[in-house]
Amino acid sequence: MFRKLLAGILLLAATALPAAAQDSLEDTTFFMTFVPNVQFSQMYVGIEKGYFAKAGYNLELEYGNEPDGVELIAIGERQFGLIAGEQVIIARANERPVVSVYEWWQQYPIAIVTSAGSGIETPADLTGRNVGVPGRFGATYAGLVAFLGANDLTETDIELAEIGFNAPDVVCVGGVEAAAIYGNNEPLQIAQRVAAGECDAVDEVRLFFVSDYADLVSNGVVTNETMIAEQPERVAAMVAAFDRAVNDVINNPFEAYLIDEAYVDNLPLTDDLRVSLETASAEQAAFLESEPTAEAIAENREMLYQQIAAGFEPALTLQLQVLMETVRLWEAEQTGFADLSSWEVTQDTL
Repeated sequence: MFRKLLAGILLLAATALPAAAQDSLEDTTFFMTFVPNVQFSQMYVGIEKGYFAKAGYNLELEYGNEPDGVELIAIGERQFGLIAGEQVIIARANERPVVSVYEWWQQYPIAIVTSAGSGIETPADLTGRNVGVPGRFGATYAGLVAFLGANDLTETDIELAEIGFNAPDVVCVGGVEAAAIYGNNEPLQIAQRVAAGECDAVDEVRLFFVSDYADLVSNGVVTNETMIAEQPERVAAMVAAFDRAVNDVINNPFEAYLIDEAYVDNLPLTDDLRVSLETASAEQAAFLESEPTAEAIAENREMLYQQIAAGFEPALTLQLQVLMETVRLWEAEQTGFADLSSWEVTQDTL
């Protein structure tokens, strides 16, 4: 039964096509986790560029706790949301009719961070070490469990410490020898503190990405069985609009960062940085007109980013760097697609 469900999920995501233009827009609240952040750039780009409107949606974003979002989608009070893969499996096990229709992060974003001077050079070196995790829940814990299992270790082989959402602080003071974190964000914070001489317990950041060892399903667009059964064309339209926005951010994160300003409070953006971003955005847009390969797009994107980073203090460009690291985890030959095997690995981990 579960295998059939997953096959259906993959088929829907793979065959999503834009719906015809709508005469009127449907007011729709899209559930988001966390808080407004550059990591949600695709939502802001999709709204500002009219992709969701062309799909027939007048979209409002709602931020809240992930379990609440799952329940709202399950009972039909919300049609769509961004939900982690493991939460979908847990919900299905509890007979909640939620369905993942688009894998947003193509690489699971969780990583194990440690200091290069810790002596932890391989996963096996975690044996007997003190490893931090926010708690025994969520993506970080699932990622750590999968990472350990993929390397013939279990939780009993390490000393697990529940440290809350304070990994950069705890790692920098030596409270743990390693920690499970979001690899696109928290390592950058630690590295910045190291460079500023504010992280005594770390000499250089070392990362082990879970995705290099275990292919787990990450966050994605989730809807419910009723929407799929009764309004499949609207689900397909949402998926297509979301995918177009994701690829826009991948291709031109400088444009996306400028759009983010209207949605993310206190986003670092001085007049000089704005000018640099506008220049980079225009250069990247011109480059894209030549229809370059994905590899060439990534190389040009990185070159432009390095030019910007060289001209500003690291603290000012930290969120831009987070966005750059994030889009690397979104990239794939076919965005939005999740292999059946990755669902099975995630289920086995749970």
